Amino acid sequence: MQALKRIGIDTYMLLLIGMVLLGLLLPARGMAAEILRGATFWAVTLLFFLYGAKLDPASVRAGLLNLRLQGLTFGATYALFPVLGIGLAALFGGVLGPELTLGLLFLAVLPSTVQSSIAFTSIAGGNVPAAICAASLSNLVGVVLTPLLVTHLLHQEGGGASLDAIQKIAVQILLPFVAGQLLRRWIGGFVQRHRLLTMVVDRGSILLIVYSAFGAGTVAGIWSAIPVPGLVLCFLVTALLLALVMGGMVGAGRLFRLPSQDQAVLFFCGSTKSLASGLPIATAIFPAAAVGAIVLPVMIYHMTQLLVCSAIAQRLARKAQA
Repeated sequence: MQALKRIGIDTYMLLLIGMVLLGLLLPARGMAAEILRGATFWAVTLLFFLYGAKLDPASVRAGLLNLRLQGLTFGATYALFPVLGIGLAALFGGVLGPELTLGLLFLAVLPSTVQSSIAFTSIAGGNVPAAICAASLSNLVGVVLTPLLVTHLLHQEGGGASLDAIQKIAVQILLPFVAGQLLRRWIGGFVQRHRLLTMVVDRGSILLIVYSAFGAGTVAGIWSAIPVPGLVLCFLVTALLLALVMGGMVGAGRLFRLPSQDQAVLFFCGSTKSLASGLPIATAIFPAAAVGAIVLPVMIYHMTQLLVCSAIAQRLARKAQA
């Protein structure tokens, strides 16, 4: 296990892989699937309620003073990523197939990570307060903006956005998040003091969603419909997207002559995508049987970014110490 941790693979990543395999080999069916679907719904609702309770509006206001850094990070997440995603989808969509292509577009409009991007910034000796603000702002806006961008892309592809999907987004994501913000004055301290509890809910809900999504895809037979070349290409295209964005973040940091601490924030917050936000939003927007295939690019990107960012953060830390 120590050898795996040195290259960025921890217990949680192994559990994610385990849930994928469990969903492929032993999916829930019949009444068990209905119970799982209900449990997943309420887990996602609780997850976004806790997000609202944890997010400190004061940290967002303070971090916004660094307008250039925040603008570059926000632009990378919601402008550069979508442009690259649309371009790669146009180039490789014919081989990827409709589900994986839609998953690539979905990946491109997700918010950045919160915990991991801030942790990597800290390890690399970057501007941690600015990273907290950038990640928080990205996810705060992403709660509203990501579903809107996804439904717009669906409309562009002829799929449209049903009223049921919009209502589910409001009930499962927006309302709990707003409720958490409104109640933060009374429960925020409790949430902050019981980090283990919130971490269990956070990570446990993601594991539940992963198993549910991949299990539903197995029952629907969607995996047999995805050709092997499409799966292989999915790995390559997501790796290419990560490389392009990371290269862009390095170039932008140098072009705008950001301090090294702010360059770390731009790199780690601007090049990462949130699995924690992506999976719940996917379950609220897409049909259950298609979620597994659609979130596959997000899963691949998430695990790849953790490995790469972990290695880069540790290298920057050693460089700073030297």
